[in-house]
Amino acid sequence: MRSALIRIIIGFIAVALPVVAVQWLVRQLPLPRPVAVASAALLGAAVAYLIYRAYVRLMEKRELFEFGREGALSELAAGLVLGTALFASAIGILALLGSYRVTAAGTLSDLAVPLAAAIGAGVIEEIVFRGLIFRITEQSLGTLWALAISAVLFGLIHLIGPSTTTYAAIAIIFEAGILLAAAFVLTRRLWLCIGTHVAWNFTQGGIFGVAVSGRPSRGLLRGTLTGPEFLTGGTFGVEASIVAIVLCVSVAAVLLLVARRQNRFVLPFWRARAERSAGSARAESTVPD
Repeated sequence: MRSALIRIIIGFIAVALPVVAVQWLVRQLPLPRPVAVASAALLGAAVAYLIYRAYVRLMEKRELFEFGREGALSELAAGLVLGTALFASAIGILALLGSYRVTAAGTLSDLAVPLAAAIGAGVIEEIVFRGLIFRITEQSLGTLWALAISAVLFGLIHLIGPSTTTYAAIAIIFEAGILLAAAFVLTRRLWLCIGTHVAWNFTQGGIFGVAVSGRPSRGLLRGTLTGPEFLTGGTFGVEASIVAIVLCVSVAAVLLLVARRQNRFVLPFWRARAERSAGSARAESTVPD
């Protein structure tokens, strides 16, 4: 358990397998498809949280600081505002450029499935990629290496989805992988990450009615994207748009700058060891004979 890689593998298996099993079982029930999709997403999120909580308590033997109550509401609210504002800004720019237009309107009932799906994806993916992969990697390799590794893995996992391209995976690395890790570095909790992730997905599919990671979505609006793929994201969605990448990377840079000024960065173990040795040497040199 001293190995970061072993702890990540154990944690990933402990969280992922029950989530996949629960979601599969729900989809086997004789339920209308929208109900099954929403139920699977919400139950998956609940199972992921409970298993992660048990993993931290039993394996790491510590308090669950990532879901601490202090600052929870304010950070979650900030994330919801940030995710909504980022995607609305991206779609607004595309609309001004003539690449997004509304073709029809939906109803309030169309919001249920996108909202449940956004909550499921936001909670499960943030627990796995920021709560497990980023956090544990950072403890060993430091903030910058953990940010790079977790962002790349987050992008690669999106290659599994429909309508995915290499460009889309790279976009996810720079756009979501860096931004969401930066949110964790700044707060050291998952609330801001989850809020941003949930709001981005919901605004994308539930409000503006465009594809979410390659999956078509029906929302309050029916929207279509036209234009070059690098601009609109193509069939994958606005997540692969250069507009979204620039916006998210810019915000991530600000979050990381603030976190750096607040000394939230963690050094890799070899630099931390060298600084401790240097500090010990300086302390010994000041001891009088």
